[in-house]
Amino acid sequence: MPLRLFFIALQFLTRLPVPRWVGFEPAWLARCAPYFVPVGALVGILCGAMLWAAAQLWPPVIAVLLAMAAGVYVTGGFHEDGLADTCDGLGGAVNREKALLIMKDSRLGSYGALGLVLVLALKAAALWTLAQANPWVAALALAWAQGVSRALPVALMATLPYAGDLEHAKAKPLASGTGAGGLALTAAFALALCAAVAALRPALLPAMAAGLAASAAVCLWMGRWLRRRLGGYTGDTLGATQQFGEVALLLGLLAWH
Repeated sequence: MPLRLFFIALQFLTRLPVPRWVGFEPAWLARCAPYFVPVGALVGILCGAMLWAAAQLWPPVIAVLLAMAAGVYVTGGFHEDGLADTCDGLGGAVNREKALLIMKDSRLGSYGALGLVLVLALKAAALWTLAQANPWVAALALAWAQGVSRALPVALMATLPYAGDLEHAKAKPLASGTGAGGLALTAAFALALCAAVAALRPALLPAMAAGLAASAAVCLWMGRWLRRRLGGYTGDTLGATQQFGEVALLLGLLAWH
């Protein structure tokens, strides 16, 4: 069953193919949230491999942009879309009902465009700085940040109620959140990923601790902000949390590296 839940999470978060025997049941989607971390790590490994390989042929800035493009292709811009919708909905001084209505609109507004550009630019700048010094370290950091950042939405699912329209939720089972067991498994996956990266590059451990502290602060801030503005989380705000968390992980790591 764990392997099936991993593939369900892979199918939900990416465009990568899964075996036909996996099948699908709505209840499995509700149980696959802890596997967001290993799926994120897989996406990060693919992007990191692209970054390292491209750095052998082109300048670091090209390698970083190709790696980020690979990530968007593999995931279909899933989390980036949530980020843009969240910025559009919560960027202005509107009430809860209006914010939720704006987030359902597929059109991109000024707040969404600004948020998307700034977050992607910060991510690219952090990876470019790391890649200039050592492309291997940048590739490791990308795999680590992609994986660990996907633990943050699960933390919000475990601590906040669903704030959207349950009847029209794109993934109703995820709207039911996750329990303490799911959160504990998520944390275990995240810690295992941190241990693997530290084993490959022990010198990164203090910098990784700084990144984890920064991402924890982002998660706490998002939880308070969403509780105040919406009364809970939506699918879009989970995507935004992952994006903000990824940037926080990279900037925290870079500050101490």
